[in-house]
Amino acid sequence: MCGRFSIDVSWEELCEWYNLIDSRTIQFNPNYNVCPSQKISIIVGDDEPKKPPRFISARWGLVPSWWKKSLRELPSTINARAETVHERPMFRSAFKSRRCLIPVSGFYEWKRTEEAKQPFYITITEGHPMTLAGLWEEWTNPETGEIIPSVAILTVSANSFMKKMHHRMPVILDRTKFSQWLTEGGHNLLKPCPDSWLDIWPVSTEVNSPRNNHIGLMSPRTETGVPDNLLL
Repeated sequence: MCGRFSIDVSWEELCEWYNLIDSRTIQFNPNYNVCPSQKISIIVGDDEPKKPPRFISARWGLVPSWWKKSLRELPSTINARAETVHERPMFRSAFKSRRCLIPVSGFYEWKRTEEAKQPFYITITEGHPMTLAGLWEEWTNPETGEIIPSVAILTVSANSFMKKMHHRMPVILDRTKFSQWLTEGGHNLLKPCPDSWLDIWPVSTEVNSPRNNHIGLMSPRTETGVPDNLLL
């Protein structure tokens, strides 16, 4: 699964990596401990195929357009299983026509040790942004009339690199597949990335609290007592 991540990328880096054509200069604030229900930045295709992708803000936790109840009554929709996404009422409409790219710097995962759960940080070895495959929707709040974009991260069975941490992992897209995912989609893109793409290290348990949000959360923790066989 993917339940926490970080994003520390400049607007200029985003425009370059995703080939965004935008005359605006956006102050892209870093977030080192992104949690469910928070607003995150995503890249979506335009309704007109010839127009370039655009950058929007969306609530993490997809709300389908047909949802009639309050957000408090919404089940967890931060992740969508790739194997069943085309069948699930919560996600199938978005899978057909509203796919997106989710830029992150890396994500956190927890592994239980003899003493407690130890958090780890997983990132891309090459240092460029990690791009997660996502689905998005627009929902109108029946109480306020506000239109709220929302998003879910697609997950697949873990590759051998991640299996020691968790049996699921987010879909991480290759740069050459960005356009295909936005315009065509398809299950053929929903697979675990190669092991060689990823790096991992233990981090401070400070990340356990959503109140903590600073760059040190991503830094390696050198004295953890984590067994060597968990350091992938």
